[in-house]
Amino acid sequence: MSLSFYSASVPVFKQFLTSLKDLLVKAEKFSQQKDLADAVLLQSRLYPDMFPLLRQVQIAADFAKSVSARLAGVEVPGYEDTEQSFAELQQRLDKTLAFLDTLSAEQFANAAEKEIVLRAGTPKEKRFTGTQYLAQYGLPQFYFHVTTSYALLRHNGVEVGKKDYMGQI
Repeated sequence: MSLSFYSASVPVFKQFLTSLKDLLVKAEKFSQQKDLADAVLLQSRLYPDMFPLLRQVQIAADFAKSVSARLAGVEVPGYEDTEQSFAELQQRLDKTLAFLDTLSAEQFANAAEKEIVLRAGTPKEKRFTGTQYLAQYGLPQFYFHVTTSYALLRHNGVEVGKKDYMGQI
């Protein structure tokens, strides 16, 4: 039996978004214990030219919803990037998980052959087959932002480890 596009995407996104939620709970508790404002961790970076934790979480959620939506052939939900607290990031992740729960395996039936066009009509236009889009673009981007979120928290002293990153399998 081959691996379906649904199985290779939605459950993976849900697993890691849920672990990201748990990481943020630990980060918020850490901030409270250290008497830090939310912004101290949420605006932390590993290097000045990179996005802060807050944006890393937003982008992870964006990739989970957009990759799944495009492969399922449904409209990508639009989110405003207005979050400024751990609670607001939790709401964004909850909203993304709720969206993922609306998708069925049947919607991914022809995902491999779909043509996915990003930034259509611009100099940055990229064209993918569904297979390329998931395996070579969507999942690597998603993992990058989840991993960077984990690394930012670990770097700042939040006691998290590999089990926290992996979440429930």
